[in-house]
Amino acid sequence: MKATPQQRLKLTSWGIPLAYIVATLIVGLSLPRVEHRFLPHLVTTMSPASAMAICSSIASGMIALTGIVFSLAFVMVQFSAMAYSPRLVLWMARDPVVSHALGIFSATFLYALHMLAWVDRSASGQVPLISLWLVFGLLVASMGMFIALIERIGMLQVGRMLIFTGDQGRKAIDELYRPKEPAPAPSEPVRLGGLPVTQTVTHVGRPKVIQAVRVTELVKLAKESDAVIEVVAAVGDTVLEMTPLLQVRGARQSLDEQALKSAFEIGDERTFEQDPKYALRLVVDIAIKALSPAINDPTTAVQALDQIEDLLIRLGECRLRICDFPDERGSLRLIVPFPTWDDFLRLALDEIRYCGASSVQVMRRMNALIENLLAVLPAKRHAALRNWETRLRATVARTFADEAEKHDASVADRQGLGIGEEKTL
Repeated sequence: MKATPQQRLKLTSWGIPLAYIVATLIVGLSLPRVEHRFLPHLVTTMSPASAMAICSSIASGMIALTGIVFSLAFVMVQFSAMAYSPRLVLWMARDPVVSHALGIFSATFLYALHMLAWVDRSASGQVPLISLWLVFGLLVASMGMFIALIERIGMLQVGRMLIFTGDQGRKAIDELYRPKEPAPAPSEPVRLGGLPVTQTVTHVGRPKVIQAVRVTELVKLAKESDAVIEVVAAVGDTVLEMTPLLQVRGARQSLDEQALKSAFEIGDERTFEQDPKYALRLVVDIAIKALSPAINDPTTAVQALDQIEDLLIRLGECRLRICDFPDERGSLRLIVPFPTWDDFLRLALDEIRYCGASSVQVMRRMNALIENLLAVLPAKRHAALRNWETRLRATVARTFADEAEKHDASVADRQGLGIGEEKTL
């Protein structure tokens, strides 16, 4: 069975360091014994006292380094969670580089301890060559992982966090809405009102989040019973006890409820998979937190709008109505709710418009955003954009009483306060 995103995150967080520790224990218990028995003459010219001093220093220094580095790293993660978004920083804390760094540091510490037991074994005055070089190799690997970890912590800079989130959104859009060509329409229209509900599947257990829906599996199940499955809970929704997940309509026989439930990937948190709204949500979170009175950083909001505009352009070029899924014969088998163009615009613009209403810089950047979307997107997207253009004009008129300030806030400027076009909305 395919692992859910939540399971993959847990595997990364705990599985990687544990694998390093287990492998180190196995190698530490076996390799020196193999050297001692089969390669007794393969020894280094280093004195036992020097080897013991080096291994002791590496072991003690590595455990201290591990404690200090990860303490500072998690303090920075906690600080960034308060400054940006706890949901976003959680993804950075679970980066595989963090898990690999912890594993390499632990492996270096453990193997250096094992090595100490084989230096001058049985008063032989010898130091195993391969094991000693393995200690040095692990030390070099630890330094490399330390550099990689510092680079990852640098991702906590707001600009890089916005780029990371935007990249996740672009990837989700690419995967969810590819191909962009129209999907085959059902061979004949189906009136759901005329199909009786023969089965309803509900969630049982504590609150969880819909992370993805396996369309292929549901279409196959619906075809087997000549039914239409209507998914009620959308990706990103939090489902509670007895919350309906789907309804089966017009089925000849009852479908396997466990098979229907297994077609949903459900976890504790939202993921980017099948959920481009989540990337927009995180970018908007960064923007509105930057616009809060405690932080008051409209420039960060402008940077967030750069990513939002790019995501909206990509979404506006896609065929967003992908809710109907027919089988290979063209018969409608599955209906899944997905966001509309209006949903994306409301999420991307409404909170920033409200929180940044008093910022000339934010208003000018939003003017430029809408102006550019009108210029590059097809005509079918223009009606909703014109509506937001009107709302933005009303916000500026309501917020700024002085005519000069009202004029300044109505200029389209991609930098917020850079080179604006002398053109009001």
